[in-house]
Amino acid sequence: MRLSIIVVGYQMQRELPRTLEALSPDYQLNSDPGDYEVIVVDNGSPEPLEASLSRVPEGLPLRWLRLDPAPPSPAQGLNRAVAMARGDIVCLMVDGAHLLTPGVLDWAGRAFAAFDEPVVAVRYFYLGPGEQPETVKAGYNQAREDALLASIDWPRDGYRLFEVGTPLWGGAERITWFNRMFESNCLFMRRDLFLALGGADERFDLPGGGFLNLDLYKRAVESEGVVPVQLVGEGSFHQVHGGTTTNSSDTLRDDRLAEYLAQYQALRGHQHLVSDKPLAFLGHLPTQASKIHLRKRAAPVG
Repeated sequence: MRLSIIVVGYQMQRELPRTLEALSPDYQLNSDPGDYEVIVVDNGSPEPLEASLSRVPEGLPLRWLRLDPAPPSPAQGLNRAVAMARGDIVCLMVDGAHLLTPGVLDWAGRAFAAFDEPVVAVRYFYLGPGEQPETVKAGYNQAREDALLASIDWPRDGYRLFEVGTPLWGGAERITWFNRMFESNCLFMRRDLFLALGGADERFDLPGGGFLNLDLYKRAVESEGVVPVQLVGEGSFHQVHGGTTTNSSDTLRDDRLAEYLAQYQALRGHQHLVSDKPLAFLGHLPTQASKIHLRKRAAPVG
């Protein structure tokens, strides 16, 4: 088997079925169910996700791993899932509430054909009219998100997600496909590289993992011989849910981010979160809406 996709979820009865739909062979272009598997890590949901899901996409090669009791961080779940993975390549989705566009698996596969040791990152988007930490304060919620997805008849054409989503700006004044990323919720690397790194550092033990995902990305791309690849024209779209930082007040969010940074400083001895290693870009622009360089940043809420 070539690829193992690891999806970590906690109380995502609404979001996870869509995430799995976006990973199904019927949705992902040029995909063969014999080439990959999906491992869902249920990180201690009070109601087990496997038992509570009403539907799983037909033909999806799916396995389950439940941690109960589970630590508040997804690090242990990632490590245990990679240990049971059958694929030579792993795709890490630390937040299981993300919808992928239909070419993600295909273009990631092209990156592994083009480079000996790539680490492939998919750009982060929010569903909705702006960045969710702001839009939820203005009333954006799950009902409005359901209506948005219905308006584009998702999942009939997954590239229409660009019409109802917003890229993570990360404080940038202008966003393009060539903006440097500091993390990805859909990150591909060879399984051997993940193991050589020592896996996900379980000392990142704060709820949600703190800066675990940023740390793993930075350590991977800075490894000797690795080519960091950012996909162009494909995205990973965050569904609104009870996330650790996305859907909290400004004060609480700022306090949590400060705690995350302090933990990162304690573990790594510095606060340099972003790698400056040269990047490779691979992809396409499938629709007019995917041309994110034409967008203007949404006005702040308040």
